[in-house]
Amino acid sequence: MSRRRKADKRVILPDPKFADLVLSKFINNLMLDGKKSTAEGIVYGALETLDGKKPVNQNKKPDDTTEVVEVVSYKSIGLGFFHEALKNVKPRLEVKSRRVGGATYQVPIEVRGDRALALAMRWIIGAARKRGENTMQDRLAAEIYDAASERGSAVKKRDDTHKMADANKAFAHYRW
Repeated sequence: MSRRRKADKRVILPDPKFADLVLSKFINNLMLDGKKSTAEGIVYGALETLDGKKPVNQNKKPDDTTEVVEVVSYKSIGLGFFHEALKNVKPRLEVKSRRVGGATYQVPIEVRGDRALALAMRWIIGAARKRGENTMQDRLAAEIYDAASERGSAVKKRDDTHKMADANKAFAHYRW
């Protein structure tokens, strides 16, 4: 733990096209070498590509008796895909190394909301960069679509993280 004061959170302005704060953070994460306009072009192009796609999870039929389905209207279908992808990739649990009595244990802990969002963004961008499409715009659009439909590398990364936390459940008592 740091002995200095806690770092202040920077205020990030929403993105200019959709006025969405989360999308603005995603653009900042995607940005390389300070080229924000290039990152904006990639993200907005990917969202435009997703506007032509059909909504995912059409096989899920909401029952009136079981649960209330959350309906959120977005300015763009692509933006809806983006938020659905982030929701599907966010981890609930992760493991942290704890050194106890000379041994190192992987202790499962719950993930805070802001860290879960940051991890989801990082995993989606990393998975998109490793894809085989020709342009980054196509890679990002494909990865967001895959994550929104519960498949793809970013969702696999989340599942692997949850499996590791579940496998180390025996060490949960070392959490502090």
